[in-house]
Amino acid sequence: MKFGAIRTEDAKGAILAHSVSVGERRLRKAHVLSAEDIAALTAAGVRELVVARLDPGDLGEDQAADRIAKKLSADNIETKPAATGRVNLHAEASGVFTVDKATIDAINAVDPAITIATVAQYAEVEKGQMVATIKIIPFAVSSDLVERVIGLVNSAQVLAVHPFRPRRIGLVQTMLPGLKESVLNKTANITAARFARSQSRITQERRTPHETGAVKQAVEELLGDNDMVVVFGASAMSDFEDVIPAAIVQAGGKVVRAGMPVDPGNLLVLGEVGGKPVIGAPGCARSPKENGFDWVLDRVIAGLPVTDMDIAGMGVGGLLMEIPTRPQPREIGEKPRNPKVYVVLLAAGRSSRMGGPNKLMALFDQKPLIRQSAERAIASRTAGTIVVTGHQADRIERTLAGLDIRLTHNADFVSGLSSSLKAGIAALPDDAAGALVVLGDMPAVTAADLDHMVEAFRRSGAQSIVRATHDGKRGNPVLLPRALFPVVATLQGDTGARHIVEAEGADVIDVEIGAGAAIDVDTRDAMVEAGGILQET
Repeated sequence: MKFGAIRTEDAKGAILAHSVSVGERRLRKAHVLSAEDIAALTAAGVRELVVARLDPGDLGEDQAADRIAKKLSADNIETKPAATGRVNLHAEASGVFTVDKATIDAINAVDPAITIATVAQYAEVEKGQMVATIKIIPFAVSSDLVERVIGLVNSAQVLAVHPFRPRRIGLVQTMLPGLKESVLNKTANITAARFARSQSRITQERRTPHETGAVKQAVEELLGDNDMVVVFGASAMSDFEDVIPAAIVQAGGKVVRAGMPVDPGNLLVLGEVGGKPVIGAPGCARSPKENGFDWVLDRVIAGLPVTDMDIAGMGVGGLLMEIPTRPQPREIGEKPRNPKVYVVLLAAGRSSRMGGPNKLMALFDQKPLIRQSAERAIASRTAGTIVVTGHQADRIERTLAGLDIRLTHNADFVSGLSSSLKAGIAALPDDAAGALVVLGDMPAVTAADLDHMVEAFRRSGAQSIVRATHDGKRGNPVLLPRALFPVVATLQGDTGARHIVEAEGADVIDVEIGAGAAIDVDTRDAMVEAGGILQET
């Protein structure tokens, strides 16, 4: 591939390296220049362009990323369409992610132009979460490089999500004088919440004296009707022949591992009786915070083997004291967090493709489109609505009079979509955990659609991007987490939230809302098809 500046008249068929404006039209980065583009650029006085030109044998960025993605074996993983040289892979089920690290390392060593990034080995992932991304850095790469990468994929399973399997759980809690019943009740509730993420459930509980014989009997009774047993000791394990490991052995089982190099979680016991797992939970598992118990539990519920050496290998990264890496079940009685999501309704555009009338004033069911959009935002379960005005701001404000909204004006609206998005994000209150970016010209997006997106965002722990889709194809609205608000401030020109989704590599959850995700009314034909009536004044 050749990259650099050339004369505009010689650029037909080349790939544009940087976005460029031609009148009201904007040619975006990675656009393949046509004869019509060259004519328009020349007429506009653009004499030179920075472009990429493919050599014989080169593959475009999307084609290269797609070929590598298809070669990787990815059980229970959905491969998204290539865009801007990137293919994202998302979990098709909640479970545990595994990766052949040696293969990924070898691929990333071939050439810096080809990269693969994944979440951590044995990470607990949710359905819809991005687990890996393939990114081609330049606009094209040699097909020889791609073939070298493909040749490295010899493993039968380079990437996989191992789905959680709902389990029936028996719970044993031992008792000693002074141990309050409220502690036992709280432990049972928190443990039930832990299992809920895999749709597993506690079917029976035994509360016994803290004695080897009593625990042995409870384990044997519970294993008959359950897939596994979890034992909470009233006293922490202090020896490898203490009550819980001794009870496993007396029940005819074996102790796989007693003690683990994860803190909190050191005092875990893993055993099996009759081929079924028996876990002696460390005392820290009475708390909802992540600990070594979660690491072992996730793998067991996903059907992955856990050996003595597997646990021995958990020490690097096993210091978890201050690392809450996933949403946890709440302490009983603690008020759950309710991250606030605000709508940012974009209503600043000039309707340039409409050829005159302001599309946001078109009537749908005898109501201006922008008022309909604002009313639906208000009716959703969001914390508030901010409307960004620009073109015909006074007219938009009059149309929205009386609604419970906050207005913010984008004086630089002519520069493109990014300026309106920045103005909306800047106007958000400090308690905003997310911004649901809604385009004012999408008449089929309902309040219920917005609610579905907000619910998905809250389930993600308020950390993921949530994107509306139709038949699996990306659309709008888009919900951005607070962590990405600083990225919005860096956008330029006619660039919106979609650029952030594609460029930042953040987790993306797609929410199917139907045709509304794809219907906007940029043109007169689209307006008529959607059922709108333009107001010519």
